[in-house]
Amino acid sequence: MKNKIEGVIYGMAIGDAMGMPAELWGRNKVRNFFKDYITEFLDGPQENDIAKNYKKGQFTDDTAQALVILDSLFENNFIPDKKIIAKNLLIWAEKNNAFEQNILGPTSKEALKMIKNNLEPIEITKKALSNGSAMRIAPIGLLFKKNQHQQLVDYVFKVSQVTHTSDITISGASIIAMCVNSALYKTNFEEILEDLYLVDKLALQVGSETYSPSMTKRIKLAIEIANHFKGKDIEFIDELYDVIGAGVNISESVPTAVAIAYYAKNVNKAAFLAANLAGDTDTIGAMACAICGAYTGIEEIDKNFVKIIKESNKVNFDFYIKKIETYLKEKGI
Repeated sequence: MKNKIEGVIYGMAIGDAMGMPAELWGRNKVRNFFKDYITEFLDGPQENDIAKNYKKGQFTDDTAQALVILDSLFENNFIPDKKIIAKNLLIWAEKNNAFEQNILGPTSKEALKMIKNNLEPIEITKKALSNGSAMRIAPIGLLFKKNQHQQLVDYVFKVSQVTHTSDITISGASIIAMCVNSALYKTNFEEILEDLYLVDKLALQVGSETYSPSMTKRIKLAIEIANHFKGKDIEFIDELYDVIGAGVNISESVPTAVAIAYYAKNVNKAAFLAANLAGDTDTIGAMACAICGAYTGIEEIDKNFVKIIKESNKVNFDFYIKKIETYLKEKGI
């Protein structure tokens, strides 16, 4: 299990950091600026207002917030507490000048501003359509036994409710967490997809209703695209970009991330595909690569990628890995 835990944590950080330089740029700009394709970690370009503050191999708010969530769970014996999570997200945001430097996503930014001013953000969170809940949720999939679908959905809601409580955002986050969980135990990706479709149904009953498209149907369409373009990497991501989308809306980024994980089935390829997709490259990369890391474990991840991630980020990754490993042993997982 340690191999898989490391795969998820490092996979998430690798996908995030590889996707950082092209974050929220359009496809033509990405291809022209980077002279075809991104194949390694790069500094954030000064021309990119969001990425310019990051250096080669540094992860962004996706992985950073995932670690904040884990810190919050460690603080309360792995029991999600809305006040603790809100407190720690605010501490992180203020420490990193996240409000001023446009690091936060649209929903998290508004919700945390309201919490900072002692206001209840429910009117923001229940209408949320963005992917903040899903971008940081991958490690939560590590905390459950096989087929604990309802327990996982309920836990995801408790973790996410600080900033996201809508049906589509709880669904998207549950799908990513479930994909990680299912990939720990199942080697047939078709079985993993069936788990996703089940938690989609469960999660839609938990969050506040929105008029959003079906996540299950969009994932199935994205998987059709993956099967059609098998072995044609660039044609595949171009079709995803055109048909499914690569934006910050969760109904775009989660189906696209799942399809990239399904297509690649390893972190190295998934990181390349997500980085060159354009759009919300860091978030899609973080989600897709976390899933692939759960599927293969760390052994199939490029060792140089792991080395650069360790050197470029002031984080004790072993601390998080050991805490999760200890928790799973105590739970008999």
